[in-house]
Amino acid sequence: MYPSEIVIPMKEELTDNGFEELLTPEEVDNALHNKGTTLIMINSVCGCSAGSARPGVLMAVTNAEQKPDHLTTTFAGYDVDAVKKLREHLLPYPPSSPAIALFKDGQLVHFIERHQIEGRPAQLIANNLIAAFKEYCN
Repeated sequence: MYPSEIVIPMKEELTDNGFEELLTPEEVDNALHNKGTTLIMINSVCGCSAGSARPGVLMAVTNAEQKPDHLTTTFAGYDVDAVKKLREHLLPYPPSSPAIALFKDGQLVHFIERHQIEGRPAQLIANNLIAAFKEYCN
């Protein structure tokens, strides 16, 4: 597990911008039982989280006309049990962090894996998410 001193500022980048933390398996299940759309950012200490994933997610939710009903996050390598539970809902995708998932009425409808984040600018991640929000968020 990563040290809190490293993780907390990375968590706060999202929670300070309206994202609710999912810290337990129960919180993950509860979030996925919400009606409407739920965005889940699987945060990580990976450099691509800082360089593209977190900034891209924040750019998307700030600039999109249509937005998810619920903004949530959990942290790989730190919120271990919550991430393990979330990954059950992401099958058949393999574990990936960072990653960004959009659920509608509890069903996975859009997923961005780490290999789709690495080496890509935040604006490209944001554009991908904005297109998904336009399609799935009413």
